[in-house]
Amino acid sequence: MEHFIWNVNPNILQLGPLQLRWYGLLFVGSFFLGLMILTKIYKREGKDPAVLDSMLIYIMVGAVLGSRLVHCFFYEPDFYLSHPLEILKVWKGGLASHGGLAGVLIALYLFSKRYHTPYMWLLSRVAIPGALTAAFVRFGNLFNSEILGLPSDKPWAIIFARVDMVPRHPVQLYEAFSYLIILGLLIAIYRKVTPAFATKILPGVFLVAVFTARFFLEYTKTRQAAYTTDLPFTTGQMLSIPYIILGILWIIWAFKSTSKDKKHDKASHS
Repeated sequence: MEHFIWNVNPNILQLGPLQLRWYGLLFVGSFFLGLMILTKIYKREGKDPAVLDSMLIYIMVGAVLGSRLVHCFFYEPDFYLSHPLEILKVWKGGLASHGGLAGVLIALYLFSKRYHTPYMWLLSRVAIPGALTAAFVRFGNLFNSEILGLPSDKPWAIIFARVDMVPRHPVQLYEAFSYLIILGLLIAIYRKVTPAFATKILPGVFLVAVFTARFFLEYTKTRQAAYTTDLPFTTGQMLSIPYIILGILWIIWAFKSTSKDKKHDKASHS
């Protein structure tokens, strides 16, 4: 069976030691597209989008620091504990999405305190472009020929010629398109429900949808951690489980608290 061969140079341009990589372009580009989405949201809700440039800096720093630290200490702990200075060499690659989210959550908390913006409101609105960034990161992984899928004989399997000549699940595309679908879902919910309910429900939907997709797609992915355990789950799955549980609890809370609010309103008007 003929399979598509992927042999794209991860570098767009190289001038001496300086490299412009597809991954970096997609990663940074997703933040600026996300900024455009947030600008529309801010204007739609009558808020001043002037603070978004500062928010972008907070989010980018939080995402890079969080994703780098989790990659180093959860996926390759032996190497980075033995070579701690290598942690600083972000340009060599090695970012974990679970840590990136944790870093963004902390960054948004600090931003909310600095700019006096309700934290929950921020989380719910940033969740929308967050799904876009997750998709673009996986497209970046595709250009780097990394985060490889398991060998497959499916007709849509791809040969990553820069790694080997084995047809594999294009798990980067599985994830990227899943996150784009989730992006559409979040936008649809945001437009359909009231702003108050959107504030409550969107973070929970984001967590459940993104990390459930991640959990099941791990079954088509080669193991990323540099160590093995006796557990039946991969490191990516184990890191996804707390986010899924948190998301489910979040959604339950959103519906219950909204129901209580409605009962309180009816009681106050009766």
